[in-house]
Amino acid sequence: MSKLVAARPQIGIGGCRVSSRAKQLVMEVLDSNRLSAGPMIDRFEREIARLHDTRFGLFTNSGTSALQIALAALKERYGWRDGDEVLVPAVTFVATSNVVLYNNLTPVFVDIEPETFGIDPAQIERHITPRTRAIVPVHIGGHPCQMDSVLDTASRHNLRIVEDSAETMFVRYKGRPVGSMSDIGCFSTYVAHIITTGVGGLCVTSDNELIVVLKSLMNHGRDSIYTRIDDDAGKHGDALFEIADRRFSFIRFGFSYRCTEMEAALGIAQLETRDADLARRREIAGRLSSGLMPLAERLRLPQTKEGCEHAWMFYPLVLTDSTVQRAALIQFLEDRQIETRYLLPLLNQPAYVRRFGALEDQYPIARDVNRNGFYVGCHAGMTDEEVEFVVATFHAFFRGAE
Repeated sequence: MSKLVAARPQIGIGGCRVSSRAKQLVMEVLDSNRLSAGPMIDRFEREIARLHDTRFGLFTNSGTSALQIALAALKERYGWRDGDEVLVPAVTFVATSNVVLYNNLTPVFVDIEPETFGIDPAQIERHITPRTRAIVPVHIGGHPCQMDSVLDTASRHNLRIVEDSAETMFVRYKGRPVGSMSDIGCFSTYVAHIITTGVGGLCVTSDNELIVVLKSLMNHGRDSIYTRIDDDAGKHGDALFEIADRRFSFIRFGFSYRCTEMEAALGIAQLETRDADLARRREIAGRLSSGLMPLAERLRLPQTKEGCEHAWMFYPLVLTDSTVQRAALIQFLEDRQIETRYLLPLLNQPAYVRRFGALEDQYPIARDVNRNGFYVGCHAGMTDEEVEFVVATFHAFFRGAE
């Protein structure tokens, strides 16, 4: 490999670009001397909720936290018992399943669709037992799950739904925004996601009662009468005393999952450019698909199903050429500064093998993706030259493998 190639800046999975507008909004926060939840967070939450056709938004310190309190709120509301079961896809980021365990519930894995990696609706029914309480469909990499079938199964079996939409924002499934088709939708704003605030996550819901419980859970289980420092603003007399009397009351066991005004400021700035950023992601995905089409017999290229929009958080691929080792391809790409990630393996993770045993053979599609799947970047920060280089590098590898 030449020194020129070795010196090339890494073409990453994603990153954070802090615009002048973002800096302006962050400075407004600093000049206000208000870091705890205030007008920026309120604005960010309301806009996220509006864009996803829900009534309420809640800004947390991570997508994982959002998922954890979503399940905790549903467990409390519906009286689930420890050990009750939640269905999760057999391919997803570990947080999806981890939060089930954090809530003393039992994850039950369901195989995935090979084309879009979402939970396979045809496999859900066979995993339902008398102790099943919820389904957590995951919108992988920017593509929505087949929610009609998920919703139908949940309705017939009286199950709740939490959409794990950490990797997918601002797109629709048959006209309905991701996050709006369930009891609670959860997003992530971690670096490399669709909106990046450094740390952060969001819950959205249209349920008046659930948003109250979610706010409490995020704030140590505090009485919902006082979860932000200006909840007593404008109050007088008995109304003010009622808040003073209850503001240090904790009515459930909760968590400290709050974010600051600065993260919200970063998010607001990116909301203002979301359409252009999504359009650029789609353009890059189109260029990658066009350039890699001659390799389609050796690589399974990503698809967008009818009725679905795609946010393209990343560009997923599955190696289908049995004469080629994925490790060799990954090393070839990484040596040329093209960052990769395996395609969200879960069942073969060391911690999961220790906890649940060897499960992969029960989930053939997940097993194939675990062994042969990976992804590369597809984000608005990539240049046309970088996209062309990625395509050319894949072709160079397969020429050498012949």
